[in-house]
This record gives sequence, structure tokens and C-alpha cells, in this order.
Amino acid sequence: MPTIAIVNGVRIVMYWNDHAPAHFHALLAEHRAVIEIDGLVVGGYLPKHKLRSILKWAASRQDALHAAWRNTQALRPSGTIE
Repeated sequence: MPTIAIVNGVRIVMYWNDHAPAHFHALLAEHRAVIEIDGLVVGGYLPKHKLRSILKWAASRQDALHAAWRNTQALRPSGTIE
């Protein structure tokens, strides 16, 4: 599970050969959320202030997140996203 970023203390990961649609997992202590790259939260929970910062971060990095998704699904290094 490549970590592609750490945003406001939340680890952002994408799993190899994960299911569509394109999404990432946000991990913080006991909290977990699954977020589609377009910003739809499809499962789990993060505290509101953390979720807001993750959604804002993701909205400004759509192209990079899609590239990381394609690389991860092709079993290539995803790199990191600032």
C-alpha cells in the first residue's frame, strides 16, 4: 500500500490493484475513510476538520491523484504528492 502523501497528519494511501472507481484511503489513528478522487466520501469516518483539509488538498491535486491511481493499478511506483 503506497503512501502517496501525509496531509495534516492524515496518511493518504492507494492499494495495489484496488477496485474502481479511482479512490484513496485516508488513515488517522483508529479512523479510516475511503474517498473517491472527485471528493465523494464513500465509506468510513474522519474528524470533520481533518476531512475538510483532505478534501481541499485532493480538489487541488486531481491530475496528480489520477496519475497515482493509474500507476498504482499498473503496479508501478505511484510517487508522492505534495
